[in-house]
Amino acid sequence: MSEMSSRAREVFRVVVESYLGSGTPVGSRTISKLAGLNLSPASIRNVMQDLEELGLLEAPHTSAGRMPTQSGLRLFVDGMMQTAEPSPEERAAIEARAARGSPVEEALAQTSAVLSGLSACAGIVLVPRNEPVLRQFSFIPLSREQAVAVMVGHDGSVENRVVDLPPGVPSSALVEAGNFISERLAGLTLTEARGRIEAEIGKERAALDAAAASLVKRGLAVWSQDGSARPVLIVRGQANLIDPMAAADLERVRQLLDEIEGKEEIARLLESARAGQGMKIFIGAENKLFSLSGSSVIAAPYRGADGRVVGVVGVIGPTRLNYARIVPMVDFTAQALTRMMA
Repeated sequence: MSEMSSRAREVFRVVVESYLGSGTPVGSRTISKLAGLNLSPASIRNVMQDLEELGLLEAPHTSAGRMPTQSGLRLFVDGMMQTAEPSPEERAAIEARAARGSPVEEALAQTSAVLSGLSACAGIVLVPRNEPVLRQFSFIPLSREQAVAVMVGHDGSVENRVVDLPPGVPSSALVEAGNFISERLAGLTLTEARGRIEAEIGKERAALDAAAASLVKRGLAVWSQDGSARPVLIVRGQANLIDPMAAADLERVRQLLDEIEGKEEIARLLESARAGQGMKIFIGAENKLFSLSGSSVIAAPYRGADGRVVGVVGVIGPTRLNYARIVPMVDFTAQALTRMMA
C-alpha cells in the first residue's frame, strides 16, 4: 500500500471490485466510466501498467483488460475491502436454521445449506466431534501382531479398533492394560485419559510393566488417529459452483468438485481455522489443496457451551467471490451457531 499513490489505489480498487462483480478482466475505458477519476483511458492504462509491475494486476491476454492477481486479491481483502453486513432477511434466514430444538447435526446441515444459497457458493461445516467418555476397555488378541481394542462409553456405545502389538507382548499384558484403563481412567475422555497416562508413565507412577504401558498408550491413541483421519464434514450446494461464468472453465470446476469430494483434505484445512480465534480466508494457491482449481475458502470457528472452539463453518467458491458481502455473512453464521451450541 505504501508504494501506491492515492490515484493508483483508487484505480486498483475499481479494477478489483469490477472484476469481482463481473468475473471478467477490466479495460481502461470501462474504468474511466466507472471510477469518476477524471483520467483519460491512456492515463489509466499507465497506472494499470504500474500496478502490473507491482504484481497486483495481470492481463490474461495481450489485448484483454486487467484482473487482480492472487497477491492483489489478498491486498484488497486485508487492506481495502469495506464489508457489508448481512441484511435483516439474510440474518433471519441463518438464525432460523441455527435455532435450538433440532438435532445438532441436522441444524448444522440446514445452516450450511442456507449459507450456500445466500452466498451462491458451496457451504461447508465441520461438525464437532463428541469425544466418548470411558467406562470400560479391553484388548482381544487376534494374532501375535494385532489385537482388537474394545471401548465401552458411558453412554453405552461400543467401538473397536485394530491395534498393532509390540513384538513379544504376552497375553497377560493385554489383560493388565485393559484392567488399568477400566479401573484408573474410567470417567475421563480419551484426551484426558491420554494426558493422565502419559504424565503417570513419565513420572513412573503407573503400576504397569513396560509392555502393558505401551499397550495402554497404543490403545488410547488409535481413536484420536482414527478421528482425525475421518472428520465429520457437511458440504452443501456444490451445484452453485457451476455458474454461467464457470462454464467457460469447466476443467477448473471439475478440479474443484474433485477437491470437495476429498472431504478429509478440506477438513484438515478447516482445522487450521478451528485452531485460530477468528476468520480465515484462503485465496487460491495460498493453500496447496486449491492451487489447481484456483478457489477460495472463507471459514470461521464456532464455539460450544464452554466457550471452546468445537467446529468451523464457511464457504468454498471461485477466487472472484464477493468477499465484502460473504465474509461478514460467514462470521454472522458462526456467531449464530455459537448461540445454538450454548
